[in-house]
Amino acid sequence: MCSSPRFAIVIGLAVALISGLASAKNPAPPPPLFFPPPPDEPRIQFLASFSSEEQMAELAGKRSFFRFIVGADKLQRPIDKPYGLTTTPGKIFICDTTPGVIDVVDLVKRKMSYFRPEGDATLGMPINIAVDSDGTRYITDTKRNQVLVFKEDEYVGMIGKKDEMKPVGVALTKDRIYVTDIQNHCVRVYEKASRKELFTFPKAGDANKAAQLFSPTNVAIDKNGRVSVSDTGGFFVNVYEADGKYLRTLGSQGLAPGKFSLPKGIAVDRESRAYVVDANTQVIQVFDAEGRILMYFGDPARNGGGSTSLPAGIAIDYDNVKHFQNFVAPDFTVEYLILLANQTGGQKISVFGFGHKK
Repeated sequence: MCSSPRFAIVIGLAVALISGLASAKNPAPPPPLFFPPPPDEPRIQFLASFSSEEQMAELAGKRSFFRFIVGADKLQRPIDKPYGLTTTPGKIFICDTTPGVIDVVDLVKRKMSYFRPEGDATLGMPINIAVDSDGTRYITDTKRNQVLVFKEDEYVGMIGKKDEMKPVGVALTKDRIYVTDIQNHCVRVYEKASRKELFTFPKAGDANKAAQLFSPTNVAIDKNGRVSVSDTGGFFVNVYEADGKYLRTLGSQGLAPGKFSLPKGIAVDRESRAYVVDANTQVIQVFDAEGRILMYFGDPARNGGGSTSLPAGIAIDYDNVKHFQNFVAPDFTVEYLILLANQTGGQKISVFGFGHKK
């Protein structure tokens, strides 16, 4: 059966139109963005960012085709105002504060869904999330003033009586749950198995003023069990032993490197380097295991990839490097990912890679 010349011309024009649209939508990528900038040795590369499922599809090179097939109105699932985030192999969990949901990003399928429990498990304002190795999710909610616990998608209970605390940060060890309580200026420690409170720190009336917390928001735990707590209103980060014994303070109020103006999210890598987000200066400062400033990255004045806009949460991820490998510069090796949540702007989730030149 022969096709008519007119039909062939129409098909050719359609193919050319789609190809042209694809080319216009996918211009040549910009040169890699590294921190610190030359002539210093690069240690962190900006890799990618996304603010919706549509942009997740774009990262996989599927956006133009997906839009053509299903239509622009089907490409929804935006990320609104993220704060805390965490990862598991193949997934990113994002606390989306305004709609009161958890955005679940599937890195394998490049899809996104909303975790929106109902009834007694309804989320008010989820701020931070930690996911255990068995899939148990711990979500701090500053509207309900409780920590909600789920086994995968199934609600299993809560931590804290209503309004007895205002939980913000949450971190896990093998048998404990650490929760920052901004209302009572402390960190609450719970037994994981029973969810019963074991102790709090620092102790009220402690003579060591440096150990005290004013408005503890976020918490991270290193491989040695040391607990780092960002104090947003106190302009510092305090580091404690697992039992709450005070070790040291990082930073003080100020705008220079090593100082803080509004510290929020905090994460630690396997070398006990601490990454602290400053929501006011809109950069992320990196400290070594002894609390010495190493570098900072992020650029609020930049347009496009790598810009920061009211950054809040941060996470370190060793499991999902392969899903962003195609964004890594040919002469750079990424050891792990750094994921950053921006509460405003066009890049709600930014992904950076920590590594070294080959």
